[in-house]
Amino acid sequence: MNQKSLLVLIVAALAVSGCGGSEPKTEAGHDDHDDEGGESQSVALTPEQIQAAGIVVAEAGPATIRETLPVYGVVAPNAERVRDVGARFPGVIRGVTAKIGDSVRAGETLATVESNESLQTYSVVAPLNGVVTARQANPGEQTGDKVLFTIADLSTVWVELSLFPRDMAKVRVGQTVRVSSSDTGVNADGKIVYVAPFGSSANQTLTARVLLDNADRRWAPGLYVTAHVTLGENQVPLVVRNEALQTLENSNVVFVHANEGFQPRPVRIGRADGQLSEVTDGLQAGERYAAANSYILKAELGKGSAEHEH
Repeated sequence: MNQKSLLVLIVAALAVSGCGGSEPKTEAGHDDHDDEGGESQSVALTPEQIQAAGIVVAEAGPATIRETLPVYGVVAPNAERVRDVGARFPGVIRGVTAKIGDSVRAGETLATVESNESLQTYSVVAPLNGVVTARQANPGEQTGDKVLFTIADLSTVWVELSLFPRDMAKVRVGQTVRVSSSDTGVNADGKIVYVAPFGSSANQTLTARVLLDNADRRWAPGLYVTAHVTLGENQVPLVVRNEALQTLENSNVVFVHANEGFQPRPVRIGRADGQLSEVTDGLQAGERYAAANSYILKAELGKGSAEHEH
């Protein structure tokens, strides 16, 4: 769903939530620019309307701003947690109990084999907890020395990052990396565990590897992701979330939550990363502001201004 469609649904929700009480309204208030004929406006919403719109109110305060390097990567299985499984003794496969995609436990039977030499039947078992990702075993076939199954433990995965030569000196083992998927909207932090000592002549890049927890199976191998490698961290006295920032009359504003409603407050922005922006002027620590879905307030403000003009 695009942002315009979402806005239509949320405005409808605001209207419905307002049926039993006051409707969302835009109120005019005066500021220091009144002598010049200017006016400041605010958007008044009930707590029910704020909840219906999904507007998150947060408190401005200190935080850490990360200096980051944006790179691209792909999710891959943790090769240290992948096992190929074969038969201990050559023989005929008498039964197969596992198929591709099955979750198995260490010691669980995958197939039964009748030994050519002893004619005794024995079990081929999973060497670790994981998922069956490949199967080359069917009843009646000879095992030979081929791989019958591949088991991958996907509770952790690797993210293979591609670094350009100009960035090689900035990246090292141990750095924190924020990994994000634009397709699923999920993100997580991991650590760089390996930087290749040589590059690829095919695409002139160097590989850095991130170890990522995947206990909830949110990261599927093969998916492309974006990542931000943390190069440095700076403690700053006052930040807001990036989603809070809107633009009005070519100025950055934050919608401050006060008794009269949400009022757009011009702010000056300093350092920023993928999540937070430093505020150097226009806001004080402890003030509450719309940290998410603030674009709805901007839309309401614009609607109120249009009605006022008519």
